[in-house]
Amino acid sequence: MTATLSLEPAGRCCWDEPVRIAVHGLAPEQPVTLRASLRDERGALFRAHARPGPFPGIIDIFGLGGGLLEYRASLLAGHGFATLALAYYDFEDLPKQMDGIHLEYFEEALCYMLQHPQVKGPGIGLLGISLGADICLSMASFLNNVSATVSINGSASGGKRGIHYKQTTIPPLGYDLRRTKVTFSGLLDIVDIGNEMAGGYENPSMIPIEKAQGPILFIVGQDDHNWRSELYAHMASERLQAHGKEKPKIICYPGTGHYIEPPYFPMCPASFHTLLNKPVVWGGEPRLHSRAQVDAWNQILSFFYRHLGGTQKRAFSKL
Repeated sequence: MTATLSLEPAGRCCWDEPVRIAVHGLAPEQPVTLRASLRDERGALFRAHARPGPFPGIIDIFGLGGGLLEYRASLLAGHGFATLALAYYDFEDLPKQMDGIHLEYFEEALCYMLQHPQVKGPGIGLLGISLGADICLSMASFLNNVSATVSINGSASGGKRGIHYKQTTIPPLGYDLRRTKVTFSGLLDIVDIGNEMAGGYENPSMIPIEKAQGPILFIVGQDDHNWRSELYAHMASERLQAHGKEKPKIICYPGTGHYIEPPYFPMCPASFHTLLNKPVVWGGEPRLHSRAQVDAWNQILSFFYRHLGGTQKRAFSKL
């Protein structure tokens, strides 16, 4: 059968009108790449391409700021992953405030991805930063069909809000704002406000990551001023090993702050903190932080290619 392409609407249309492109007559799972190009009135060339799936699936979760952030998910999609950027509060009909993390909502997202025709199973990858990292670690610990998890500067604990799933609650670690410090610039430094993890890796606020089925990669900024993420990552490692699990991979970056973004994003040294309603410092030295973002992204892609499948398109550099 000859493959045919249909375009609706045919001919010209405005950019605010949806365009439907469909290819018919292909064999099941036949690898095909569809390319489109456009040259604008100034002569600049725009190109796009799509490949028919299924693709390895990833759920991408950000931190305490709320809302929907899609730039990291779109970048993952460009590398061959079917990615869901998941908001969990302060977006459309979701709650405006967050009173705790209830994993049933995230379980629905996981089931949605597993049932999507363009997502290749049998499991899903999870990528999270800050509170989003702790949500991902909790999903990996309590939910089925999680094949690989990346935690960027998480706490591996119930954090400041607590995490709930059915009849189980991971209590918040708690914090004391009296331990807040004021920097020379007048911004707040909150790195020490979190309570100590009494009892180490057996503290009840620790996420039971020994229940996770797939491997975990910890990305850590050693100058994180949100909390002591390097300490928490090593405690998580101790917990895994104490329960007979393999030692996880922990990649630590010196001079690197809390917000480890994709490559070439500007470093975020400070911003408004939703919980405190005041600006705080996140840490990081510009040169080292920027280099870490490049290397960390390559490490994340390599990790997902290895454990979820897919086609790795380029060689990866080392820091």
